[in-house]
Amino acid sequence: MLTVDFSRFPLAPGDRVLDLGCGAGRHAFECYRRGARVVALDRNGEEIREVAKWFAAMKEAGEAPAGATATAMEGDALALPFPDESFDVVIISEVMEHIPDDKGVLAEMVRVLKPGGRIAVTVPRYGPEKICWALSDAYHEVEGGHIRIYKADELLRKMREAGLRPYGTHHAHALHSPYWWLKCAFGVDNDKALPVRAYHKLLVWDIMKKPLVTRVAEQALNPLIGKSFVVYATKPHLPRPAASGEAAAP
Repeated sequence: MLTVDFSRFPLAPGDRVLDLGCGAGRHAFECYRRGARVVALDRNGEEIREVAKWFAAMKEAGEAPAGATATAMEGDALALPFPDESFDVVIISEVMEHIPDDKGVLAEMVRVLKPGGRIAVTVPRYGPEKICWALSDAYHEVEGGHIRIYKADELLRKMREAGLRPYGTHHAHALHSPYWWLKCAFGVDNDKALPVRAYHKLLVWDIMKKPLVTRVAEQALNPLIGKSFVVYATKPHLPRPAASGEAAAP
C-alpha cells in the first residue's frame, strides 16, 4: 500500500533514493522495482533486517531491473550519515509526526538532497487524526507515538522555511480512516472486536484485489477523509553568482 503517488512524483531509473524512516520498506521496494539506487534507513534495527531480507529476495526473484541497487541500514534522521547533495529523491512517509525536532529532520533532508532533487513528505491528515486522538489516548500517548497533528498550511510553511518549493499535494487512504476510528473506539490493541475484524477483512480484500468499486470510492472520499496528507516539493537550484564584470540580475 503506497502513500506516495509515483504518477505525481516521477522516478527515473538510476535515481539515488533515500527512504527515510522506511519502516517495513513499502516505498523502498517500489523504488527498487522502478530501477532506482535505493537506501532504506530506519532507527529500528529489527525492521531494517527484515527490509534487507526482502531486498535480497527481490534481487533473487529478478524483480528489480539491471542497474538497480538496494541497501538497508540503521541511522538517525537528525544526523544522516551521507555527504551533502547525495540523493536525487528523498521520501519520508508517516515519520515526521513522531519526531520532536521536525525542523531538524527537514534540514537534514534538504542537506542531502541535490539541487533540483525531489522530496515527498506524508503525514497523518489533521481531521481524521484529530478524531483518533479524541477517541483514544492510547493511540498517541505511547513511547514513539504521534506527538503532533499537522495542519496542511503548517507543514507547507515548515517545508518552505527549510528551503523547499512545494509543487503538489493530495490526500490518500480514505478507506483506512474509518478503520482507525474503529480501532480507537474499541481499543487500539483490541483486534478481536467484530467491527474491527470485519473492516480489516475489507481492507485486505481491497489491497489484494484492487476492485474497481473500492478504487472509485476511495478516490471520491480522499478529499474528504483521506488518512494521509502528501506533499511533493523540489529543492531549487541556487542562483549562479555573477561573473566578474557581469551585472547581477535584478
